[in-house]
Order: sequence, then C-alpha cells, then structure tokens
Amino acid sequence: MSELIRIDRSSPVPLYFQVARGLEELIATGRLTPGTRLENEVALADQLGLSRPTMRQAIQYLVDKGLLVRKRGVGTQVVHARVRRTVELTSLYEDLDRTHQQPRTDVLSFGPATAPDEVAVALALPSGTLVLAIERLRYAQGEPLALMRNYLPAGLLRVTADDLRERGLYQLMRAAGVNLRLADQTIGARRATAAEAKVLGETRGAPLLTMARIAYDDAGRAVEFGQHAYRASLYSFELTLVAR
Repeated sequence: MSELIRIDRSSPVPLYFQVARGLEELIATGRLTPGTRLENEVALADQLGLSRPTMRQAIQYLVDKGLLVRKRGVGTQVVHARVRRTVELTSLYEDLDRTHQQPRTDVLSFGPATAPDEVAVALALPSGTLVLAIERLRYAQGEPLALMRNYLPAGLLRVTADDLRERGLYQLMRAAGVNLRLADQTIGARRATAAEAKVLGETRGAPLLTMARIAYDDAGRAVEFGQHAYRASLYSFELTLVAR
C-alpha cells in the first residue's frame, strides 16, 4: 500500500486527506476492487509512517463518503465506487471505459418503432415517424448502473445489437461519420418505478438521477434523443462553474 499512496509532508494538505484521496484514486481506477478487505489501521499507519489517529481519520472520511464500510468480524472493505461523470458530450460507455470501470451492456430492446410525441418533437420529425429505438442496461464493475433509452432518426445508423453490447452509441455514430457537435441536456431526479427498480437492483421508490439529452451534428440536425436513469447511490454528475 505504501508504494501506491504518496504522502507529501511538506504540503499544507492534511495528511489524513492525502491518504484518503490516495485510497479514493485506487478505488476509482479499480486497483482496489469492491469487496477488497484493507489491512487494519495499525498496519496501514505503520506502512505509511503515520499515526493511528491520522489513519483512522482517513478511513472514516471514506466510510462517510460511502466508499468503504466497516464490518464487525470482517474489517474494513471497499464498496462500489460512485461513478462521477463530468457533463460533456461523451457517452457513458466512454466515460466508464476511460476510468477503468469495466463497462458492460445488456441490450433490452432494439429496432424500429413509431416515435412517441416527445421523441418526434425532440428530433424535429413529423408525428408518427419511424425511429430506431434502443433500450440498454449499462453495468459498471459488474453492478447495474443505468437504464438508457435512445432514439435515432431511421436510416441514420446501421448497427446491430452486438455492436451495442461491445461499444458505446456515440462511438458507433462517430465511426459511421456522424459528427456530434453539441447537445441540449436536462438533469433531474425522481423515484424508481417497480420495473426500473427490478432491473437496476434497487428497491421500489429508490432515488434515481435522470438525464434527457438531444444531440446535434455539425449540420445542426437533431441526431439522437436520450432518456437515461441512473442509480443515485452509485452515480453523480460533476459541473465546473466559471465566474463572469
């Protein structure tokens, strides 16, 4: 552990926080996987050359954040890291793959469908137009994370269910020559329905984060409408705000 966590004693950042951030990075990158049991606080403190109270504070910080759990008779274990996603024009698959979260996809439904009114409006299509409708369940590190419904104009993309299992939708669109330029996105929250809870491994009424996105290509055409629901216990959006 000592070779994986760097401590800078000349830094104004408290030692416990340096240790906590080091452990958090190991969890986020998958080097400490869910279920991994940490050595006891005395052993960890000795390895890092720290006092036991400092080590205990670092562990408690991560327990409070939900990244570690203390179990009587077992010790301190890693739990599933919350996926933090910056709000950018990227796909969830790309974000998970980049942060070593081992993305996996189940394709729940896939094929042509009559566009619901909301979808037709979002894609600027006449009411009743056929679109490609896709519903997927996305996993991170073996845990169900997001239920995703996406709609594309018919004929925009030739794709198979196997393609969608192996790659992200935006990767497939770019490979097909669809140049994504910008998107309108709305983030919200609601409670899970019984069906959503079952698929996501949550209890009925559990909090979900939601995202609705209309993506446009470089010609200004609406090329994708997505409605996603994420487990709030495992997922969060990050925003960077700039003062004017």
